[in-house]
Amino acid sequence: MSKKLDITQFLHGTELLKRGFAKMQEGGVIMDVVNADQAHVAEESGAVAVMALERVPADIRANGGVARMSHPDMIKEIIETTSIPVMAKARIGHEGEARVLETLGVDMIDESEVLTPADPFFHIDKNQFDVPFVCGCTNLPEAVRRIVEGAAMIRTKGEAGTGNIVSAIQHARLVKNEIEALSIANKSEIELAVDKILEGYQKLKEKSEFAITPKNTPFGNLDYLHNEVSNILNEVISKKRLPVVTFSAGGIATPADAALLMQHGMDGVFVGSGIFKSANPEIMAEAIVLATHHYDDAGIVAKASSMMGDAMPGLEIENLKTKYQDRGY
Repeated sequence: MSKKLDITQFLHGTELLKRGFAKMQEGGVIMDVVNADQAHVAEESGAVAVMALERVPADIRANGGVARMSHPDMIKEIIETTSIPVMAKARIGHEGEARVLETLGVDMIDESEVLTPADPFFHIDKNQFDVPFVCGCTNLPEAVRRIVEGAAMIRTKGEAGTGNIVSAIQHARLVKNEIEALSIANKSEIELAVDKILEGYQKLKEKSEFAITPKNTPFGNLDYLHNEVSNILNEVISKKRLPVVTFSAGGIATPADAALLMQHGMDGVFVGSGIFKSANPEIMAEAIVLATHHYDDAGIVAKASSMMGDAMPGLEIENLKTKYQDRGY
């Protein structure tokens, strides 16, 4: 996402406001926090926003079971204790949780694969909300579907709670390469891409015993979605990047990790377990912010790396029983 984003060229009204808020986070670090004290550490270190949740992804992974929206009282406590924006997670497809979070006054909702998905077929219709959403992707088709549905911000998923950035790099490279391929595609190839993206809205058909294709989705009928996907792909081709702010997430555990993802063209990074599962969270938070801001200066990244203590323990992706990156449609 190395091309600069000028959202005013193709947006108006509420959509402009939502994406405008996302753009305010550009170039920064968004940190997972589980209480007011951690929110204070994040703000003092220079985080542009915090993600309020009861357990960081590493603990969600370790504990297992169904992961749901955090308790409203915890979210309100964090909102009241910090002056920077507060985000919170809702389950994929769980409009009820998203409505609660909007009522609580969070600044952005993350429709997150780290929580247990609620709907096996569709994501939330984010266009029906006033609050902006961020959603994950592993490739360009996923990103386009989320933008069609109203996401104001995209994050490449990586594999949360592992301290291993290999999936984050994979997803960043894949999105970038697919955009490059699309930019030189002919009309018939672009039309094939549109059809491929629309296949993601046919999960209901795969489970039905009837040999029919549902024509409607929560986001509109297939003809409407065809036009919307085509329009977004035209924006991608014109801008040579996604038409929304794009962060990276999942496995960032060191200042050098954050710098590397920025070098891959990301607009910023989400860091969850990597900070508060490290030996010295306060110093790690400052070091990751420093490296993110100066990702193109190896000397400063080296200084940031020297500041940190031991990083969180890491996990091999191929040994995981549950891969969060595979959740979503």
